[in-house]
Amino acid sequence: MIRVAVLSGLGHAIFVAVGLLVYVMGTRIGHQRRHPSAAMGWVLGIVTFPYLVVPLFLLFGTRKFARPARRPHGPPLEATEGGPPWATRLLASLELAPAVRNAQVVLHADGTQALQGLLATIASARHRLDLCTYVFAYDEVGREVARALLDCVHRGVRVRLLVDALGSMRTPPGMLRALRRQGLQVRRFMPLLHNPLHGRTNLRNHRKLVVADGERLWSGGRNLACEYFIDRPGHPAWADLSYEVHGPLAAQAQAQFATDWRVARGLVLRRRRKARSTAAPALPAPPAHGPLAQWLPSGPDHADDTVHALLLAAAYHAQRRIVAVTPYFVPDDALLDAWCLACRRGVQVSVVVPARSNHRLADLARERALRQLAAAGARVWLSPAMVHAKAVLIDDELALVGSLNLDARSLFLNYEAMTVFYGPQELHWLAQWSDQLLASARPYHARAPSWLRDVIEGVVRSVGFQL
Repeated sequence: MIRVAVLSGLGHAIFVAVGLLVYVMGTRIGHQRRHPSAAMGWVLGIVTFPYLVVPLFLLFGTRKFARPARRPHGPPLEATEGGPPWATRLLASLELAPAVRNAQVVLHADGTQALQGLLATIASARHRLDLCTYVFAYDEVGREVARALLDCVHRGVRVRLLVDALGSMRTPPGMLRALRRQGLQVRRFMPLLHNPLHGRTNLRNHRKLVVADGERLWSGGRNLACEYFIDRPGHPAWADLSYEVHGPLAAQAQAQFATDWRVARGLVLRRRRKARSTAAPALPAPPAHGPLAQWLPSGPDHADDTVHALLLAAAYHAQRRIVAVTPYFVPDDALLDAWCLACRRGVQVSVVVPARSNHRLADLARERALRQLAAAGARVWLSPAMVHAKAVLIDDELALVGSLNLDARSLFLNYEAMTVFYGPQELHWLAQWSDQLLASARPYHARAPSWLRDVIEGVVRSVGFQL
């Protein structure tokens, strides 16, 4: 009996050791950078509940693909003309496409305008239309978009639809099958079962974009569901941001979609692997004095956490103000500390979040960060309505708008896409929009949590937003 117990204990210890070895090797070989609390959570989980946590790590634990090799160090990079040199030089060093001038930029003031712009973008396609979304709901908006896509197919347009498997779990499979039967090319990104990239189930495509012929782009934070566009009795449309761009920025977004389309098929991209070209077709020369904007993707397909890097740099370069609008605020310690330091050197930091979001766990996890910011002198505002917009304004120099939430999952795990706007008209519009949002919000008053509440907040923050 004692011998059986000893052998059982030895077997358990060996399994724990192997689990820890799998974690270390999986993390180091893939060059994955984890927040200390996330790493501690995985290690403690493997030691305490190895038979549960080791399979979970193999299924969900992968953070990035193997990091692509960077270009050899060369001469100093030239800053894009028209943007702040500290930002454009940084983004160039992260091997991102430069800022381009476009014929037109339209920011949507409400859901009605956003839906009209979306349908107009789809209707404008003559040869090719690419659509990527996190949520494709089977509701009034989803069905209207589906009909618009089928109209494209019927007039000879090649249509590709990429939906995130987890985000669109409630989309009836029959809806996607019907679209596929009628001529759409449809792929689901990282399905929970039958995933072509095993061990990457934790990676989600949160990008939202529609590109027509590489010339016209619709993008932002809105998913394809009623709550993002339409007021209903007792349920007003969520406050959100989307935009249209006519010009070369659309070609950059189309190249991004082509990459995501290949990944959804199971083709992991490597910088050193010769891959098929995803370049957009040649377009007319951009206007000399149009709105200046830059496509800013972030996610496991990049060697660096690009948006996080820009937000950190902006915190140290800002002179007057930082305004952030986000539905979920669970930043990592580095970004939170940078914003607190910005407050202490006189920068006015304002953060707008919904008083109650659609995710209760996110509201629990954000409290520590909000208290710390408020203590440093930031202004935190609670909007009475649900805010789903994602925007950050830095002085009068640049603004970021897109799909990325200010939480660790969006910053370090998800495939995300932002656009950096440098033009004075776009910055003025966004400043006015954020002022209107602030006018309807109430100030946040920090309260010291109870011991139990503090523990719960810490657990939710570590488990829900960093593992």
